[in-house]
Parts: sequence; structure tokens; C-alpha cells
Amino acid sequence: MSTAPRTAAGLASLAAAAVLAGCTSTAPPADSAGPITVNATDTACEVSAGTAPAGNITFAITNTGSKVTEFYLYGVGDRIMGEVENIGPGLSRDLIVEVPDGGGYTTACKPGMSGDGIRAPFTVTGNAQRATDTDAELAAATAGYTRYVSSQVEALVPKTGEFVDAVKAGDVERAKALFPVSRTYWERIEPVAESFGDIDPKIDGREDDERDPGVGFTGYHRLEKDLWVTGLQPDSPAVADQLMTDINDLAARTKTVELTPVQLANGAKELLDEVATGKITGEEDRYSHTDLWDFQANVEGSQAAVAALRPVIDRKDPALGPQLDERFQAVDQLLQGYRDGDGYVLYTQLTPDDVKKMTAAIDALSEPVSKVAGTVTA
Repeated sequence: MSTAPRTAAGLASLAAAAVLAGCTSTAPPADSAGPITVNATDTACEVSAGTAPAGNITFAITNTGSKVTEFYLYGVGDRIMGEVENIGPGLSRDLIVEVPDGGGYTTACKPGMSGDGIRAPFTVTGNAQRATDTDAELAAATAGYTRYVSSQVEALVPKTGEFVDAVKAGDVERAKALFPVSRTYWERIEPVAESFGDIDPKIDGREDDERDPGVGFTGYHRLEKDLWVTGLQPDSPAVADQLMTDINDLAARTKTVELTPVQLANGAKELLDEVATGKITGEEDRYSHTDLWDFQANVEGSQAAVAALRPVIDRKDPALGPQLDERFQAVDQLLQGYRDGDGYVLYTQLTPDDVKKMTAAIDALSEPVSKVAGTVTA
């Protein structure tokens, strides 16, 4: 889960004023022959072009600061068009985004991976055909993944309803048992859910995340704290009701979402970044220590996105598919070693060596998954 609050009002004011300390967006349009470079520091986000033609846009981000950073391209209402997370000091990452519609967008670097970020307006000119309009395999891939998202949402709504009912009934043990199960469906489609910037902080925000003024600590993790640490509070039923409202809101929005093949590829990598930056540290489910449920769900969601794109991957890079299979299988086998009945052992039961092995496995998987976006757009 990304920790930043995202508001439509913030986007509008930034686009209008175009003034933020440290933000730089130069006037020339992007050179279609090469990527737009981004120099991300602790205090600045230097984007080499403020304009690009519609189509596939590549940003080459280099972190020359001392903090781990993220880079985002936002659309209207802070809809995430594309993002890369966990860019460590001295490292570089590429972001490929399909933007077929011209208009006003926003770039953002987030040193420390928190806050609204260092933003600047970004303009996309003209319009371009969507990749799915000209490639039947890509169209089939996005259609297939859209069906996968729908299936996960169809399970997310009733299972979260069961969790909410248990909280409201004061049935702590049942609510604890349902907590990681209901979150599984959320975690599998987290990039799609996160693309609606206003929903993610309410559903999946952590206690120490930065928020807009007046936005409290709500959602899954507030109830997690109530169940495992403080005991159910007088307002726990209201928090549970709000979670159900937000989940239903998400379900309604996903019915109209239009995904691009590049979003599928980027989403597969984002899910692994979620593991690398949150689950692997044990900070995501810090009260219940049910992180391995989230870990497994993120990996399954990543694999589903890659599987949808597999015919295109096999056509364009026959060597990449078998490598992906091998790395996904290695992670799955590692996770199976921590099974406990229908679930997993608590994260606190893992040793430092266990965590080291997981880190190595997810890093090994991330390497070929990071190639998928470039392969499908080649």
C-alpha cells in the first residue's frame, strides 16, 4: 500500500498554480526517440520534459538523493496512470505508461515514499490508438485480467461483509480469523484498487501514514489494532460500517475501469514492490502479524497479471516466460514451507534467515517481472 494521500483538490490546485518547492518541469516536449529522464533527489523532482505526445511514454528515473523514493504519473482526480516504488539511493528504474488521451497530468517524486510528493504539471498532446485496438492478443489479455479483477471483487465484498459482521457482533475470535482472509482478495488486485487514490488510504491506510486534514485512521488496519491490541472500541462498529461502504464503492468503480496492457505489467511489478517494501519488514500487519497472507496474495495477483499477458510475452520474448515460471514457482515453494492449516504461521515466528531467504526470492522474481512492460510494448 502506498502511504500518500491523493486528493482531486490537491491535483487541481497544483495544476493551476504549478508551484511547489523543488519541482521542475522543463518546457520542451519529450524527445520521441528516448525516455524522459527524471532526477529525483531529497528535495527536487527534475523532469526533463513537461510535454509528451500521446501513446507509450517512458520515464527513466534516477534517485540521486539519500532517501528511498517513488515516482508517479497522475491523471485527473489523482488517478494513478503509472508508478514505480522502492527506488533506493543511487538506483534507476524505468516506468512505461500508455497514455492514449491528451490532456493535463501530474508527475510526482516522493522522497521517503510519503506525502503528496514533489509535483509538477505534465501535458500529453494529441491522441493515440490504444494498444488493444491494434493487437488482438493484448485485447484478450486485458479482457482476461479484467475478468480476474471482477472475480476477486465478487469475493472481496461478501468476505469483508462477514468480517464486518463479526466486528459489529463483538465476536473477536471470528473477526480475527476473517481478517487475513478478507484482505486476500484486496491484496491480489491492489494496483487496481490503489489507482483510485481516494479509496486506498481509507481502506488500507496504516496508523502512521500521512493523511489529509480531517481524515482519520480507518479501514482494515484500524480494526486490526482494535482486535489485537486495544480491544474493540465504542466506534469500532462505525469503522466497520465505513469499511464496508468503501469496499462497495471500490466494487462499483472497478466495473467501469479501463486497463491497458502496460498497466497489467506495471501492476505485476508493483505487487512485488509491495512485498519488498512492506510485507517483508512486517510493518503492514503490525498488530496481527498476518503478513504472509498478504505476501501470498500479492504474489498471486502479480502472477495473474503476467499470466494474462503470457501469449504476448511468449511471442515477443520466448526466453522470458520460462524464467518467470521458474521464479514464481520458487517463491511459491518457499511460502508453502510456512503454511499452518489453511493459513500461515505468524510473521513473528520467522527467523532472520527466513526473512533473508524471502527477500532473495522476491528480488529474483522481480528482475524478470520488471522486463514485462518493455516486452509487451516492444
